[in-house]
Order: sequence, then C-alpha cells, then structure tokens
Amino acid sequence: MTTSNTSKENANLEIKSILEQVQSGDTYAYTEIIRSFQKQIYIYCYYLLKNKEEAEDAAQDIFIKGLENIHNFSYTVSFSAWLYKIAHNHCMDLLKKKNKSYKFWTSFKKEQAYELSHRQAYEYDDFIHELLDKLNVDERRILLLRSIEEYSFDEIASIMELKPTTVRKKYERLRKKLLKEKKLGGEFYEHSLKTGG
Repeated sequence: MTTSNTSKENANLEIKSILEQVQSGDTYAYTEIIRSFQKQIYIYCYYLLKNKEEAEDAAQDIFIKGLENIHNFSYTVSFSAWLYKIAHNHCMDLLKKKNKSYKFWTSFKKEQAYELSHRQAYEYDDFIHELLDKLNVDERRILLLRSIEEYSFDEIASIMELKPTTVRKKYERLRKKLLKEKKLGGEFYEHSLKTGG
C-alpha cells in the first residue's frame, strides 16, 4: 500500500470516528468535519456559482444541512460523496432560483479572454475558468468531481443520481472534446483528465 493510500485510509478512519461521535449526540465534534471538508466544498460551490460570497454562504448552508441530516448517513457511499451530493443539490437549487438557465461565466469580459489567450504561462485558476467556460453544466460537474476531487464513476453517479455507465460515457465524450482543443495545449488537458475507473 502506498503512503498516499495509507494516509487516505487513516483520514477515512478518523472521519468515521468523528461521525460516530456526532451521530451519538456530540454535535461539537462536527466542527472537525467542517474543518476537514470546508475548502473542497467551498471550491466546488465557487466553480458552480462563480461568486465568492454566494459560495461561502452555500458552503455554510451545506454543512448545516449535513448536520441536520447526519443521522440519515450510512456507509453505503463515502461520507465525502454523501456531502458532495448535498452540495450538488444545494447549488443546483440556487442556480434554478437565479433562473440563469445554467449559463455560467457569460459575464467574462472580452479583454480578459483576449489577455488569457495571449499569455504564455497560465495560472491554474485561469486555466480552470477557461476550461469550464467551454463546457455545459453536466460536463462541468463531472470534470470537477472526477479530475479535481478524484471521485470514481460510481461515486459521481451517486452524487448526480445517474447510472455509472452514463457518467463514464459522458466523461469519455468530455475527454475527447477537451483533447481536441488546441488553444491551451493538448498536453495540459491530457494531464488534467483522469482515465480508468
């Protein structure tokens, strides 16, 4: 077993122990859950909502919903996948309320796009924005969960309430679509897209 797998397994055992405390009534222990997942959940919300304040508010709401529903959690999926499902549903509800027809990042200024396309070195954040701007909402969610959060197709299917085979097909189409892009360099795309299960 690699060091990475060992540390991940230890983290999972620690989360499991904390969850048992919370489910037994120790709500204070939930602060450890928040500390462990706060950054990832905020980033996920930010890339979907594209607004810092909305993402911060959404992340708080998601952790509150997580605590309110903690007794419904069981290890049929990982805790992080369960939490991401709450995040996914919450962000989709917010987007529906805003009635923006899921058109993200359309307010990008032309000057920024022009400047980005002429830079030689791209910052990762700029790369992600440019990449996500080319995708529809399903593709964005799958890419975020697969390549950034490194979820399996089964976990993504659980979060998005789709069949794993559907997620796999969508991801393969997404990979082909992005690998055709020449603007930012095929090697960078190739490196960012996970293959396998």
